[in-house]
Amino acid sequence: MGSIWVVLVVLGCGILVLRYLLKNVNWWLYESKLSVKQYSLPPGDMGWPFIGNMWSFLRAFKSSDPDSFLSSFRSRYGDSGIYKALMFGNPSVIVTTPESCKKVLTDDDNFTPGWPISTIELIGKKSFIAMSYEEHKRLRRLTSSSINGMESLSMYLTYIEENVISSLEKWSNMGEIEFLTHIRKLTFKIIMHIFLSSESEHVMEDLEREYTTLNYGVRAMRINVPGFAYHKALKARKNLVIIFQSIVDERRKLRDGYIPKKSKDMMDALIDVEDEYGRKLDDEEIIDIMLMYLNAGHESSGHITMWATFFLQNHPKYHQKAKEEQEEIIRKRPSTQKGLTLKEIRQMGFLYKVIDETMRVITFSLVVFREAKSDVNINGYTIPKGWKALVWFRSVHLNPEIYPNPKEFNPDRWDEHKVGEFLPFGAGTRLCPGNDLAKMEIAVFLHHFLLHYRLEQNNPNCPVRYLPHTRPIDNCLGRVKKCSSTSM
Repeated sequence: MGSIWVVLVVLGCGILVLRYLLKNVNWWLYESKLSVKQYSLPPGDMGWPFIGNMWSFLRAFKSSDPDSFLSSFRSRYGDSGIYKALMFGNPSVIVTTPESCKKVLTDDDNFTPGWPISTIELIGKKSFIAMSYEEHKRLRRLTSSSINGMESLSMYLTYIEENVISSLEKWSNMGEIEFLTHIRKLTFKIIMHIFLSSESEHVMEDLEREYTTLNYGVRAMRINVPGFAYHKALKARKNLVIIFQSIVDERRKLRDGYIPKKSKDMMDALIDVEDEYGRKLDDEEIIDIMLMYLNAGHESSGHITMWATFFLQNHPKYHQKAKEEQEEIIRKRPSTQKGLTLKEIRQMGFLYKVIDETMRVITFSLVVFREAKSDVNINGYTIPKGWKALVWFRSVHLNPEIYPNPKEFNPDRWDEHKVGEFLPFGAGTRLCPGNDLAKMEIAVFLHHFLLHYRLEQNNPNCPVRYLPHTRPIDNCLGRVKKCSSTSM
């Protein structure tokens, strides 16, 4: 019996020693090299060797309580608002307060984009998420007017409205549908028109299907093994590149030395642009930028449109208030006018509060990545040069000190908010250039839905999945029903 106890004690001690060693591997790899600076790092936990905190992150976001990931940091290390971790293969500092998030997003002298290698490999090494500040500034200036300029918004409004009207009519005759799936197809068709003017239905279906697979890999661990999300996403990217390359080749062939005076769409603009030295973008640059824009331009709009519709349906008071606003717009419209105008869009004050509140509650992009170009001090803690700074939007948008009852949908709370407290499109020089277009697109859909339709969900209490984006697991299965202009 004595020898058995000795063995058990030795085994127990061995396990404790092994656990201690494993938990300190990342300290040796990343923190010990910092010398005295390690003592000014934020509190936190670097997790297990190599995988760091990714298991706990994925476990939380695949559960019904995604915020338990950060809650565990707060419970163990206090409410400092800034924590060290090993995320997506990199030593990182998670920032969670409005002030620290604003600092990281707007300080271009000390921070540069720091997206994980896996994300860059999927979205593109020559896309906005990877290019230098100077190159980003130049290309943003070129492309943003094609998306958010007043002339562009006016031009796109008619196309968006026509497709919203026809899609809602079609869906109301289809019976049971996956509401989210069809909205995503609609927003993809719209963004395809804006960036590529028009492509065949077959090409659009192929692109949309590949983009869906790509998105599942963006937040996954970088495991390039068959069966894993990242491996599937890499294959999807290859297929997308092939499709885009064929489109670029066709556009160049049509030109045959002739450059039109005015670009027809974003693809034309990227093919035609040249800098002060006469340098044009090569095919890889064009494809990566297009791939990034098309991905960002339909996923966020589609999901937020679905959730805004969902919230309005489940909050009759806000539904009625939003509907009355839209009916008032119609009443004031001249009898000769056909369709919405930008002036009317600007009059949708409450509807835009609904959209903002939806973006806050859902927080489509939960985190943005930056990398410290030098040692940076925030709130008395050091973010070392080369470490990633993870701007955790969910923690800001769901902070009860900023938004009382933060998980409650309440558009009336949007009388005002301070800079840094609302970050659905980021902030600083890399603020999403398509924010005005996205919100207009959502507003047009809600305008027509509120006036003429209702959604009957099969399962209003359907469980929610949080990766890669927040959505009901049944994709909001239900029926779109026509209704009179005076009934809900």
